[in-house]
Parts: sequence; structure tokens; C-alpha cells
Amino acid sequence: MDVNDWLNMAKNKFEEILKKNGFMDEDILILVKTLSPEEAIGNPGRRDFPIVTGKERVIEASFMGVKSHAFTDSPGEFSGKLRDIVSLPLQNNKERALFIACMNAVLKYTGICDKVIHCRDDEPEVCAEEICKHIKKHYVARQIGLIGLNPAILEGLVRNFGPKNILCTDLNRNNIGAIRFDVEIWDGNTMTEQLVSASELVLMTGTTIVNNTFNKIWEYIEAYKKNYLIYGVTASGMCALTNLNKICPCGR
Repeated sequence: MDVNDWLNMAKNKFEEILKKNGFMDEDILILVKTLSPEEAIGNPGRRDFPIVTGKERVIEASFMGVKSHAFTDSPGEFSGKLRDIVSLPLQNNKERALFIACMNAVLKYTGICDKVIHCRDDEPEVCAEEICKHIKKHYVARQIGLIGLNPAILEGLVRNFGPKNILCTDLNRNNIGAIRFDVEIWDGNTMTEQLVSASELVLMTGTTIVNNTFNKIWEYIEAYKKNYLIYGVTASGMCALTNLNKICPCGR
């Protein structure tokens, strides 16, 4: 199943939920705005997150007083009805980010999902440690592959499992080839299959759903029969509707 199939499944289920709750035909305003790093995650002690360095932005959807976040490198704004959101073709990062952010807000409002607001200040460090505890408790994984360079998570994995047992890919050209916490960052465009095949557990960012890389990653996970976890708030609604494995210890 590729990313478009996952998105179409989620979109169909989401539309059913809207109709069931009478949201489709009501004049409901959805606002999405681009947040500054400080608005999104406060003031973490470290300054190496993609949201802080300017490589990604968080968009915020607001529905019935409930807000939610989605990470994207193609931020945009939207104001309209929910029927307009479900009619988006989801053909680019901007459309997928808008859809996912709004879906997260509605599903949070209806109680179908939680963890839709990014953690703040020093909580990313706590999140990383909780993820490591979860892995130790639920998986026998000597080799762990991290898709998407989250510095707090990578540092936590290295601290708990050792740098020789951690692989990491990223799409940011400035990160590829760099050594971070004694781990070389591989090119996510060309080395994802190598990472998945060599890992016993794949930990991937939810932004893979927005940037259209999830499909290929999922093919590799199925082909090599690997365990996986999707981290972060972006994938909250998607995982709730499709039963994908998700972890987000400190999201709100």
C-alpha cells in the first residue's frame, strides 16, 4: 500500500466522520497559519531542530477551539469549509500538510486522536528518553534506523543503544554526510532501503506522510518485514484512522 492509498483511506474515513457529525455542510471556519519556532516549540535548550534552523515550519489548524500542528517544508494558509479540505487532491506537500493539520484538529475535537500539538521547551529531550524506554520495553532491537534527523531523538538513541547500533537518514542536504553524535547521516533519497534492511526497528518521522516519502519507506518495511514506529504529532490523525504504529510521548 503506498502513501496515496493510505491518504485515500484516511480521507474516506475522515469524510465519513464529518458527515456523521454534520460537519460537512456547516459553515465551519478552518484557519491554518505558519508558526514561528518560538510559537511552535517554545525555547528548547538546544537550537538544532529543523523548525529552529528554518528548514521546516509548523502550520497550525484551528477547529471549534481545538488546535493542531503539522510539520512541512511548504507552509501555507487556508480558510474555508471542511468540505473544501476533503476535496483537496493532495498532490503536493502544501495540500497534504493543510489536509493533515485540519484532520488532526477535527479528530482531536471528536476524541478520535490525541497528541496533536508539538511539545515545547525541554520536553523534546524527555520525549527522546521516553521513546528509548518504550523501545527497550517492547522490542528486541540491536540495530535501530532513524528516518528524519530529530537531534534529540538521535542523541537519545545513541546514549541508550550506542552509536554503532544506530543508522540515520535525512533529506536536508546540509545534514547528509555529517557526523552527528558519532553517527553518519545518510542520504534519505538513496540510502533508505539500506537503512531499513539493516535495521531491526525503523523509527520514522510523521512528516514522511506530508513529503511523499512514506510510500517507498513502507514498501521497504513490508518487503524486509521490519518493525516500525512513526513519531511526532503530524501523523496523529493518520495513525488513528489507519492503525499505523505511532509514538509521541510528550505531544498534547
